[in-house]
Amino acid sequence: MSAVLQLSGALAVLAAFVSVQLGFIAPSSHTSLVLNLAGSAVLAGLALHEQLWGFLLLEGVWALVSAWGLLSRSGGPSTRGRRPSLQHQTR
Repeated sequence: MSAVLQLSGALAVLAAFVSVQLGFIAPSSHTSLVLNLAGSAVLAGLALHEQLWGFLLLEGVWALVSAWGLLSRSGGPSTRGRRPSLQHQTR
């Protein structure tokens, strides 16, 4: 069962990466962030269970950054009082 979870998590992260690299989705798109969050959270959980600390750090931070991106996209508390990024400003 662990191998299936590992492959599922890795495939989710890789699907987001490949889709962004091929220009199918934007890096900050909802799809990209959800795939990255789901995949990295699964892999972080497995790393914690196996006490793989370096891998836990990598995947844990990946999951946190993806979650932060989703909150920022949804206009959650993390975006209050912040200026829009350059890509969101009109020219």
